[in-house]
Amino acid sequence: MTDDRPPHLTYRDAGLDLDLYEQSLAALPPLLKRTHTPRVLDGFGGFASLFSLDYNSRLFARNYKHPVLVSCTDGVGSKLKIAALAGKHDTVGIDLVAMSVNDCLCTGGEPLIFLDYLAMPKDDPPLTRDLVKGISDGCLEAECALVGGETAILPDFYQPGDYDMAGFCVGIVEREHIITGKAIRPGDIVLGLASTGIHSNGYSLVRKVVFDHAKLKVTDFVSELGRTVGEELLEPTRIYVRPIKRILHHYPVKRRVVRGLAHITGGGLVDNIPRILPPGCRVFLKRGWRVPPVFGWLQRLGNIEQDEMDRVFNGGIGFVVIVSSYYAESIQRQLCEDRVPTEVIGEVREGDPGVEFQ
Repeated sequence: MTDDRPPHLTYRDAGLDLDLYEQSLAALPPLLKRTHTPRVLDGFGGFASLFSLDYNSRLFARNYKHPVLVSCTDGVGSKLKIAALAGKHDTVGIDLVAMSVNDCLCTGGEPLIFLDYLAMPKDDPPLTRDLVKGISDGCLEAECALVGGETAILPDFYQPGDYDMAGFCVGIVEREHIITGKAIRPGDIVLGLASTGIHSNGYSLVRKVVFDHAKLKVTDFVSELGRTVGEELLEPTRIYVRPIKRILHHYPVKRRVVRGLAHITGGGLVDNIPRILPPGCRVFLKRGWRVPPVFGWLQRLGNIEQDEMDRVFNGGIGFVVIVSSYYAESIQRQLCEDRVPTEVIGEVREGDPGVEFQ
C-alpha cells in the first residue's frame, strides 16, 4: 500500500533556514552593545528598543527642555553593487549610517539612535556580520546607538549575490536651537567641508562609466588614484557628526552664528544648498577648492560635461555650513583642527534662491 500524501514541507524548502538565521543573529549583539551608552535601557532581542532622553550626553551636558525629534531614513544605493564585485562588505554600513546622521545634523539635531534593515536572498552569517560591523563602526563615529534592526530573507525578490540596506536615524534638537536656514542673509560665508570622495551618490553613472564604458575591473590599479578601482569606489562616506556638534556646542545658538547646514548628496551643491535658502538669498560659489582626483578621473573617462558633474556628484564638498562672516574664520579653523579640511567656497548675496558658479 502506497502513501500518496504530499511530503511535509518546511520553511527550509521555501528557501529560509531558521537555524542559519539564528546563527546570523548570534554574532550581532556585541556589535550593537559596543555603541550603547547608559541612555539605552534594554538589550538586544526585544520587540522594540528603549532610549532615555533625560540622560546628559557627553557634549550636550544638559537635559532637554523642549525636545523635538528628528527622523531620517536613507539607503546606500548601487554602491552595494561595487561591494559585491569587490567581495568587500564591511564598509558600506558606514555609508548607510552617514547618509542619515549627516541629514539629521542639518536641523542642528543630535543623532541618538540608529536602526537598520537588511534584505538578502538567503541567510549568510559572514555577510550579515560584515554589514552590521560597518553599521556599528559608523554609529561609533556618529556617537549614536545601534539599537536594533531587521534582516529579511527574500529568496523570490533577490538574485544570488544581491542584497539591499536601509537605515533609520532618530535624533533630537531643542526647539529654540533648530536650524532651518531662515536666518541666512546676504553677506554670510559659505564653508565647504571636504568629502572623502564620491560618498554614496551617483553610482549608477559611476558604474556606467567605469565598468560598461571603460571596461575596468574592481581589481585594476589606477595610477592617477594611487589605488585600485574597488578601493577608490568603496571609500566610505565621511560622517560629520563630531565636528558639527562641537561647532554648535561652542558658538551661541541664540545669536545665530551658524545660519544653515546642508548635506551634499544627490544633486550636488546646486540642488542641495537651495533647500535651506530663504527668499532673497542666493549663493555664489567660486571654484578653486581641493577636488579629490576621482572626480577628474571619472569626468575624463566618461567625457562628462561639467554641468552634469555638478548635478550628480558632490565635487569634493560633502557638507556645507553657512555662517556669519564675523565668525567664519574661527569656525573654519576649528573644523580644520577637527581634521575636516574646510574652505571658504562662496558667499550669500541678494537674489532668488539658487546657486551660481563664478
